[in-house]
Amino acid sequence: MDNQTLFIQMAIAAWKSHNKRVDELLHTLTDEQLATQTAPNRNSGVYLLGHLAAVNDNLFKLLDLGERMHPELDLPFLQSPDGSGLSIPDTASLRKYWQEINFALSEAVDALPAEGWFEKHTAVSSEDFAKEPHRNKLNILLNRTNHQAYHLGQMNYLKTK
Repeated sequence: MDNQTLFIQMAIAAWKSHNKRVDELLHTLTDEQLATQTAPNRNSGVYLLGHLAAVNDNLFKLLDLGERMHPELDLPFLQSPDGSGLSIPDTASLRKYWQEINFALSEAVDALPAEGWFEKHTAVSSEDFAKEPHRNKLNILLNRTNHQAYHLGQMNYLKTK
């Protein structure tokens, strides 16, 4: 196995590991715990679950892996703050969306060939990518893994609620 393939496998494994950690946390938290804020004047667990589901759903588009499953999550969870008063899906639906998105996304990620990870993602122009080749699909996955780890840390505070 070449180093490039090894590095890709390491990045995918880290992303899947964080998905699994969120899954495990969600199995321990009640809907009531998820409904509370992670800290005073901070996001609720429900909002963070919807946010993480929307971010992962957006990976289909960014990585050019196919159509998104739940673009309706963007307005309440990516474009609006928690407590905006917008209608959001119930917690059971958000838990289901999280599972559906990650199952399909994991299959798509596994199917992407090694050379595909170093291609431009869809949010960067060809001109900009030529100047900044690090703005590739693998970089998006690494960024989203770190993003998820940050919110997982916040959600862990819900265990004490």
